[in-house]
Amino acid sequence: MGKAKQTRKFAIAKKIISPKDTRVQKNAEAVKAKVLAKKEKEEKPRHVEQANSALFFQYNEQLGPPYHVLIDTNFINFSIRKKLDIVRAMMDCLLAKCIPCITNCVMAELEKLGGKYKIALRLAKDPRFQRVPCNCKGNYADDCLTNMVKQWKCYIVATCDKELRGRIRKIPGTCREKL
Repeated sequence: MGKAKQTRKFAIAKKIISPKDTRVQKNAEAVKAKVLAKKEKEEKPRHVEQANSALFFQYNEQLGPPYHVLIDTNFINFSIRKKLDIVRAMMDCLLAKCIPCITNCVMAELEKLGGKYKIALRLAKDPRFQRVPCNCKGNYADDCLTNMVKQWKCYIVATCDKELRGRIRKIPGTCREKL
């Protein structure tokens, strides 16, 4: 048997990738491409639609009593949970006559939710609620409501959804209502 080595290897050099290695060059090219794309995106001017000056709150003549209020599904569910009559609560909030309106997409969304939301569906079919036909093809109800508000500036949107309220806030000349 041979004698075991008792000395330790003390200066082991680690292998380093040279800067000319193809792997390093590919990564550098990818980083440069990302930086260039980001600069191009920042340099392009943003296209923002110019809002009509007649569409800000006190000048929007289409917003007046009786108010037409588009209702979202979660607004109906929230009012049921809090045991509120929607029409009376809206009249108390706006201090004027309100006509609650429901689009076809909101009705379809309530029907899709099933038996758990049967009371909400029954409430939405109330004759006091006006049905508003929409020309969207079974879209998401939030998209439908934002499109309706963009096309016709005579609606107030009643919703408890934060995301939808944020989207509607960006449309000039519109109002939001929440419980």
